Amino acid sequence: MTEQPSDPTTLHRSEEFPAQEFDAPGSTEQMSPAPDHGEQRYRGHDRLLGRRALITGADSGIGRAVAIAFAREGADVAFTHLPVEHADAAITERAVREAGRTAVAMEGDLRDEQFAERIVDHAVGELGGLDILVLNAARQGDRRTLHDVTADELRHTFETNLFSQIATARAALPHLNPGASVILTTSIQAFDPSPGLVDYAMTKAAQVAFVRAMAQDWGGLGIRVNGVAPGPIWTPLIPSTGWDDEKVVSFGQDTPLGRAGQPAELAGAYVFLASEEATYVSGTIVGVTGGRHL
Repeated sequence: MTEQPSDPTTLHRSEEFPAQEFDAPGSTEQMSPAPDHGEQRYRGHDRLLGRRALITGADSGIGRAVAIAFAREGADVAFTHLPVEHADAAITERAVREAGRTAVAMEGDLRDEQFAERIVDHAVGELGGLDILVLNAARQGDRRTLHDVTADELRHTFETNLFSQIATARAALPHLNPGASVILTTSIQAFDPSPGLVDYAMTKAAQVAFVRAMAQDWGGLGIRVNGVAPGPIWTPLIPSTGWDDEKVVSFGQDTPLGRAGQPAELAGAYVFLASEEATYVSGTIVGVTGGRHL
């Protein structure tokens, strides 16, 4: 029986979201409707069989969807989460194990440089090596004016979104062999920044520069470096950004496909970039934006 392709304009939720707001970083349990991480839809085909992956920020959202997809493709997964995200992290951990793979959850704040580096040694020790590094953890907050971008807020965003990624990548490099894949979660905000997300957008633009520079630097080592740039994706990051009800309700409605994306719709891009199908892909940013231009 032939499976019919999905209509991307009506797949998942095409109507507006209910108004909701909660404190960062938020949790999946608080969200209405619940995001789709691929729990029911994603089917693996052994594209990452035997690989060992470390994902930062995989307790929920895009990180959880990637962890589930990697596990169902045959990879063992270590991942990080904040202490307050323990409940969400337990769900990710269980999903990886239900796929028959090893799951290693590591609790801590990536702003702590020692933690950002230490997770690499722990992942290598538990998984027996490292083949895939996904630098995904991030924070964002609404800045109504530039005066809201205080030194403390700027430091928090840059340390989470940028400094920690550099520390983890630096620690991972000695463990990465030819064929390894490094993938950063950047954003459409790197290319089309919103004034209210200025500090977040700045870090995402810096990540694009990091991808392109390290792809050149590490290419001779046989290590590929790429990025995925999501558009509006329904994750706990959105209701906890601090937007008013109108922005949450209409979130994603301005895309050409007319709706927000779900975390599960990102997973295939990460699987592709980590797989043998992408052996000549490096220094690239893959946009998953619902039709918005990078």
